[in-house]
Amino acid sequence: RDEEPNRTGFAHLFEHLMFGGSANIPSYDTPLEKAGGENNAFTNSDITNYYLTIPKENLETAFWLESDRMLNLAFTDKSFEVQRQVVIEEFKQSYLNQPYGDVWLLLKPLAYKNHPYQWNTIGKDISHIEEASVKEVKDFYQRFYNPNNAIMVLAGNINVEEAKEYCWKWFANIPAGEKVQRNLPKEKVQTEARVLKVEREVPNDALHIAFHMCNRLDEGYQVTDLLSDILSNGPSSRLFRKLVKEKALFADLDAYITGDIDEGLFIFSGKPAEGVSMEQAEQAIWEEIEKVKEELIGEEELEKVKNKLESSMIFGEVSFLNKAMSLAYYENITCAEDINEEVKKYRKISTQQLQAMAQDIFTKENSSTLFYQARKEQS
Repeated sequence: RDEEPNRTGFAHLFEHLMFGGSANIPSYDTPLEKAGGENNAFTNSDITNYYLTIPKENLETAFWLESDRMLNLAFTDKSFEVQRQVVIEEFKQSYLNQPYGDVWLLLKPLAYKNHPYQWNTIGKDISHIEEASVKEVKDFYQRFYNPNNAIMVLAGNINVEEAKEYCWKWFANIPAGEKVQRNLPKEKVQTEARVLKVEREVPNDALHIAFHMCNRLDEGYQVTDLLSDILSNGPSSRLFRKLVKEKALFADLDAYITGDIDEGLFIFSGKPAEGVSMEQAEQAIWEEIEKVKEELIGEEELEKVKNKLESSMIFGEVSFLNKAMSLAYYENITCAEDINEEVKKYRKISTQQLQAMAQDIFTKENSSTLFYQARKEQS
């Protein structure tokens, strides 16, 4: 979301570049693997998350690696060109040449007309990476990859005083950098239904309906999230039970939220069963939508979904890696301690709140529908 509209995909490009070696460490992976560690990273619309696990005896190796690539990432023309080609190839393979790969490249700009969420993390257009200069990439690094724009979390069987010493030793001398000032364009309220129909060389039709929803810090966020679980979380959920199992209108069907920090999307996504038209499939989804708008969800059904959500949140924190990621995420949006309030927020949600939310966001004028049709053979 912090990228320039004519230079998108840079955050994802950096996810690759950050493993290309730094000033004092030509290969990031080699010393980490020798210390018994492993690592990975991912980029979404709001953050890039670099994470590693390592035996506690070799903890300082992690500080050495991370501080060096934050302080002085190696920018050789050769390494830049190698990673640029890797990203270009990924763009082609995963988004342009893979069945259903361009769905998000179509759906996001259909739903968003102002906010940077209109492009995917891979970028808006492949030319943005193809034409990127070393200077542009260095400017991006200097702006975002510094302590003022970073959150570091340590989780595990660690000694706090020792960890603090390592923080001072390896990070204290890195210039803080300027704090990133965000003034992102706000998405205007959608006032009419949007529809896009495309044909592709795919085995089956696919239908996607997106609705604008609140941001991550809005008190309605958890309500919307729980609503998605009521509709589509497991084989006993409404959409699976009614439209996949009983009526056999869909081969698969899902409802979920994007979980973005700024105003996100509530999405219905499915593939109609053989012989079912797009119009039938769309109507069936809207019929289920109308039910949650008109009828209160039963207390037993709500309690079951709450229990399932609570258990998944608790079990999700069993691993140190997941715990570290969650703490970093909450520190990013508000403060790390707020993670302890999340279950309580879901527990307080009433059937009336769910109905009100459904009535608020599930309207035709707030919908963006993508008909992704399999190309018919010419007779």
